[in-house]
Amino acid sequence: MGKLNVLQMVDLSWNQIRGSIPSIIGTFQSLNRLDLSNNIFVGHIPQSFSDLKGLEYLDLSYNRLSGTIPKSLEKLRYLNYLNFSFNKLSGEIPSGGPFVNFTDQSFLENGVLCGRSNFGVPPCKAHSKRKSNMAFHWLKYILPAIASTTILLGLILLWKQYHKRKASLPSSYEKSPLTEHKMVSYQELRLATNDFCGSNLIGVGSFGSVYKGLLSDGTVVAIKVLNLQMEGASKSFDAECKVLRTIRHRNLVKVITTCSSPEVRALVLQYMSNGSLEKWLYSHNYCLSILQRVSMLIDIASALEYLHHGQEETVVHCDVKPGNVLLDEDMVAHVADFGLAKILAKNKDATQTRTIGTVGYAAPEYGSTGTVSRSGDVYSFGIMLLEIMARKKPTDEMFAGGVTLRQWVNVSIPDNVLEVVDADLLSIEEGRDMYATESMLMSILEIGLRCSEVAAEDRMDIKDVVPKLKKIKLALQE
Repeated sequence: MGKLNVLQMVDLSWNQIRGSIPSIIGTFQSLNRLDLSNNIFVGHIPQSFSDLKGLEYLDLSYNRLSGTIPKSLEKLRYLNYLNFSFNKLSGEIPSGGPFVNFTDQSFLENGVLCGRSNFGVPPCKAHSKRKSNMAFHWLKYILPAIASTTILLGLILLWKQYHKRKASLPSSYEKSPLTEHKMVSYQELRLATNDFCGSNLIGVGSFGSVYKGLLSDGTVVAIKVLNLQMEGASKSFDAECKVLRTIRHRNLVKVITTCSSPEVRALVLQYMSNGSLEKWLYSHNYCLSILQRVSMLIDIASALEYLHHGQEETVVHCDVKPGNVLLDEDMVAHVADFGLAKILAKNKDATQTRTIGTVGYAAPEYGSTGTVSRSGDVYSFGIMLLEIMARKKPTDEMFAGGVTLRQWVNVSIPDNVLEVVDADLLSIEEGRDMYATESMLMSILEIGLRCSEVAAEDRMDIKDVVPKLKKIKLALQE
């Protein structure tokens, strides 16, 4: 990359690139746009960035960068977009040059920053500034050149892998319009929702409301506005931000940006035109086929497999249910609402929590001891699978007498499978061989039963669920 004399744009966002940012990037004199957001970069912001004289756009948000913001960046007179949010930066925010035009939206959720009041941080103390500058002065000479060279080689390899992977991405992934992660102000959210008009309200959750909005660039979004008066709302917002900054999967609802101000805390999310799976299950206007239901179960299980096994730190959703599964225009399912999610420390299989999931879906050990683990999500998935196939909520009044949804399905296998599945589902499958249909339905329900075993150690692992469901889907397509 060092030989690319007229390089104008570098976009390596939304990967899992780790290590320090190579200072050699500062030698790309023609660079006007640099986006390294949503990675796992650590260390300091290179001083060499101040040599990018023509830089107009710089996004380093959602990483793990520490140290101070180089004052030398004040020399970037053409810089009109800056985002250092969601890092671990500290010290004084520069106030000269292009920083005159930036606001608190460029520095959200960091360490102990200080500076001008419009940055949303406390004023700096003189001795803190000297101490910070002295520390940085020494650190900039200690950063090893060998490490930078190693990281650069890694970037080149990742760049090649990116192009190879891009060619094989599914169409629904490629056509996502949400590659830009710009900051959105509270005022724009008001305009986008017609001042949060009730006609734009599309849902109400545990900690706030969700509105449909139209941004100034024409992007249709879902805006989740938290009710800050509600106990736990701020923690819910922080939990979602912590999770959404590190994950990326075609079956997880994508976050475009956040808005955090004294007036509101909001998440701006990818808009799902077909609403929730719960709506499709219980509306008299819709009836999903077996193939559609299995496809959605594969989507949900794939998302959970990624959260549980697809990254360095395990993410446990803690509230898997049809209301938290949203459908896009192609009826692809996306898991949403990470307000209760927990990130498990490395080499740790469970943690304790006081937060409560949804009655009927929460695993027994979650409700009794507060134990949160991957198997708890698997239990919720199993209950949801049974619900999807039977079209019966686990809290349905028919289960008020002590018999649960799981027990009701369990006693009906294998002889009375057709009596527990959705009657409307059977009516639209009349053209199929009923014996083969009954056999496939039993296979699906058995997965749900194995996932929702009372004892956590008896449940399936979600990574074993996905291939079983895909095998059933192939049989349905024959």
